[in-house]
Amino acid sequence: MTAPSTLRFRRILLKLSGEALMGDAKYGIHPPTLSRIASEIGDVVKAGVQVAVVIGGGNIFRGVSASTEGMDRASADYMGMLATVINAMALQDALEKQAVFTRVQSAIKMEQVAEPYIRRRAVRHLEKGRVVIFAAGTGNPFFTTDTAASLRAMEIGAQVIFKATKVDGVYSADPMKDPKARRYRTLTYMDVLQKNLHVMDSTAISLCMDNKLPIVVFDLTAQGNILRAVTGSGELGTLVGATETAWA
Repeated sequence: MTAPSTLRFRRILLKLSGEALMGDAKYGIHPPTLSRIASEIGDVVKAGVQVAVVIGGGNIFRGVSASTEGMDRASADYMGMLATVINAMALQDALEKQAVFTRVQSAIKMEQVAEPYIRRRAVRHLEKGRVVIFAAGTGNPFFTTDTAASLRAMEIGAQVIFKATKVDGVYSADPMKDPKARRYRTLTYMDVLQKNLHVMDSTAISLCMDNKLPIVVFDLTAQGNILRAVTGSGELGTLVGATETAWA
């Protein structure tokens, strides 16, 4: 499929938290929410965009939280990686129900359910129009899926990371608690680090800064927002690491 001239980005990495799959539930996967997200990703693929996804596992297991309760951090992180594989398989199933071709690549070898992560193979899948879902983080403990998203985005030559959240951008304070909180339209990487804005963890931000990879933080709960961001149809979210002109 030939990409429309209105596309702002041709290859993207979408970072989804595990919590994004919960909907209004307290844990696990909410099938209608999963189906909606898959449908939106499908719309982006049909527009001619190459899409890779890094997905978290916080809806099933959070390694950091478990380690604070006394569990060995490395063991807890490996358990968290396995949770991301469950979410990746769920997203794969939902996407293929939307007639979107997919591949799951895992940083931990498990050939029965996923391909091993191989950069060249991932790029080839993208070139063929398949959605590549990266599971198991980086395959190493002590690194978050935010860091995995930054690393994979650079490895596959993505033009941008889309960080999906439940709010419409990055705010100066929690907008649910502070009515005076203001949304930033653009931020530099140093702004994020110095103001401790929690866009992504510091390792992920530093990786993006070193490689000049922009990050778009946007509201996943609003229908059609992924496609809006890709096509540049209107102001959306917060852009980290690029100028106001680049976001115009």
